[in-house]
Amino acid sequence: MTIDTLLKSVLCKIFLVLIFIPLLLSSCKQENSNVANSVFESKDELSASDADFDLSDIQAGGELIVLTLYGPTSYFEFRGENFGFQYKLADAFAQSIGVSVRVDVCRSTHEMLAKLQRGDGDLVAYQMPKLDSLDSHVTYCGTAPITRFIDSLAVVQRDRSVISAPEMAWAVRTHSPELADTLNHWLARNESEFFNLCMPVVVKKNVSYSSRRIARSPVLNRAKGQISVYDHLFKTYSQQCIWDWRLLAAQAYQESAFDPSAVSWMGAMGLMQLMPSTARRVGVSESDVFDPECNLRGAVRLIRSLDSHYSFIANRDERINFILAAYNAGAGHVDDARRIAQKYGRNPNIWRGHVDEYVLRMSESKFYNDSLSHHGYFRGSETYNYVNDIRSRWQQYRTILK
Repeated sequence: MTIDTLLKSVLCKIFLVLIFIPLLLSSCKQENSNVANSVFESKDELSASDADFDLSDIQAGGELIVLTLYGPTSYFEFRGENFGFQYKLADAFAQSIGVSVRVDVCRSTHEMLAKLQRGDGDLVAYQMPKLDSLDSHVTYCGTAPITRFIDSLAVVQRDRSVISAPEMAWAVRTHSPELADTLNHWLARNESEFFNLCMPVVVKKNVSYSSRRIARSPVLNRAKGQISVYDHLFKTYSQQCIWDWRLLAAQAYQESAFDPSAVSWMGAMGLMQLMPSTARRVGVSESDVFDPECNLRGAVRLIRSLDSHYSFIANRDERINFILAAYNAGAGHVDDARRIAQKYGRNPNIWRGHVDEYVLRMSESKFYNDSLSHHGYFRGSETYNYVNDIRSRWQQYRTILK
């Protein structure tokens, strides 16, 4: 590994940690309080299951059912892909035992433990406080590695005494000793690789691409009225989604800074930053994803699909806000915010001052755990800024390129 590659890897990890610190600290404090007050005292409901369902049964079925909660470090969806440090670890473990992962997202720790005891899940992949009151109901796994991992994400302040929490662990049923033993060994053996296992890796023609992006000027040649070398493509493909070509250019700059080889830390690729699953859905092959025209063509297909999804919003300029937001976060997350905005008396078809305010709140547990939220946590501030930044740049492009 070169010094440059190592430096990029370290900086990327620091970036991820800094993003999630405030959210993790608040969620841990709230979750620990909820656990102590509502879960560990309910022993009758958490009586042990008689089902002996262990590792060999999971491997025979080909599926590991992972129980978790929505959260920035546990599990969340982004543009059709699944993320979250602990989800990624669970997925890597599942691959090591030759099975796939099915995620069952619960609304509370109590629900997770109840489902585990009923046999509705195989593994709790969440930072469970290790308390004596559940010793007869669950087997804790990876206590030291999980505690150190969560601690490495959360504690980046000088006064460590500010945080006082019990040891953290994952959990399986007491009737799954083979699964517990295998998981414990895997977590201990791979602890030094936790961050690497959690990082998205883009592979093209057997070459792995880490997060990278070459910054370019938002205007190539103001005197000639040229935004980028891809203006001819923006002008051609904007007609397919009936957009101003300068809006499409503004979005492309927001996505990749006009770098067709860009790869984000989430695994998005190319000029318009298509996620792997999205690229497949809009007909862009793995071999073409870094081709500017192919990538843009796929992005426009996605924009047209989102335009259809929000066709009930009659004002076309207003609809653009929702299309941009959904392109960034996914229509499911935006629709969650629309439902919650309406619940609190706002207009679900107006972005500014209505839905955008609840998009900002979708990283708060009160809102992403609301029964109206079907897709859980997402970083609403990123989506909020995404829409505002593109619209601001679009206005600048219209001013200088009339």
